[in-house]
Amino acid sequence: MTMQKSSSARCGRAALTAALFCLGGLLTPDAWAVDVDAGDYTALPGGTNLGLLYYQYATRDKLYADGDKQPIDPKLDSNIGIARYVHFVNVGGYIIDPQFLLPFGKLKAEDDISSLGDASGVGDLILAATVWLVNQPKTNTYFGITPFLYVPTGNYDKDDSLNIGENRWKFALQAGYITGLTDKLALDLAGDVTLYGKNDKYGSSEATLKQDASVQLQGFLRYQLLQNWDLRGGLSYTFGGETKIDGVSQDDRTKTLKMQVGTAWFLLPTLQLMANYGRDLDVENGFKEANRVNLRVLTVF
Repeated sequence: MTMQKSSSARCGRAALTAALFCLGGLLTPDAWAVDVDAGDYTALPGGTNLGLLYYQYATRDKLYADGDKQPIDPKLDSNIGIARYVHFVNVGGYIIDPQFLLPFGKLKAEDDISSLGDASGVGDLILAATVWLVNQPKTNTYFGITPFLYVPTGNYDKDDSLNIGENRWKFALQAGYITGLTDKLALDLAGDVTLYGKNDKYGSSEATLKQDASVQLQGFLRYQLLQNWDLRGGLSYTFGGETKIDGVSQDDRTKTLKMQVGTAWFLLPTLQLMANYGRDLDVENGFKEANRVNLRVLTVF
C-alpha cells in the first residue's frame, strides 16, 4: 500500500513518506505487516484444511514525524478483507502448513488529506508455510518458523496517491512460540524480520524507492473461559524500515507500539468466530491508528 503525493506542506516530506509505511497494521494477519492472532502457531494434524476470511475496519486521524504530531487534520479509513487457505501436511515427522493469503479492500482519505482520494482492489498475493520444530499438544507447547513471500500482483498505479498493491517483492521470516502457563492460561510470542525489494515506479516521476529491514515483536496472553471460548490480549512493537527515494534518506524510521484485546469462540467443532479491538499506543513516524476492529471466520475441513 503506497502514498506518493504531499497533501500539505506543513506535514513535511518525511512525515508523509513515513505515513506510507506505518500502515503496517492495516491488515491482519499481515498482508503488509506480519501480524499474528493468538493461537496461530498451534500445529494441527496432517491432512487438516483451514479456510479463513478476515475483515478489518481501521481509522487514522493523526500524523506524526519524529514523535511530533503534525498540525493537520488527516483522516484515512480502510475496509480490508483477506481470503486465506491453509493445508497441514506431515513431512518426515514434521508438520508443515503451506498456505496463501489474498488481501482486498478499499482505502479512503478525507479532511486535510482528501486530495489523496481513494483506492480499491486486490492486494499483493502472500505465500507462506510454517514448519513446526516443537509440536507438543499435551503440554500446549509449539515452536514454528514461517517464511513469507509477498508477490507484487496487487493493483498499483504510479500516478495514484493511494494504492492497494506495493509494486515490489517482500520477504519476511517469522518465529512463533506457544506455551501453556496453566491449564487455562497460555502465552503466545512471535518475532519477525521483513526485507523489502525496490519499487522502481514510485510516483509519477518513477523514482526508485528502497527500504531498510523492519522488525516486529508480538506477545499475547489467552485465558480459556470454557473449552471452546477464550479471551485474549496482546502488544506489538515494530521498528526499523527507514526509506530512501532515489538514494535520499527520508528519516522515517518506524517505531510503533500497538495493543489489542479480543475473544475467540468455537461455535461448532469446525467453526470458529473471532473478534479483536486494537489501536496504536505510540507512533514515531506516520499515521496513528485510532481504532481497529478485526473479525475472523475460520472453518476446519
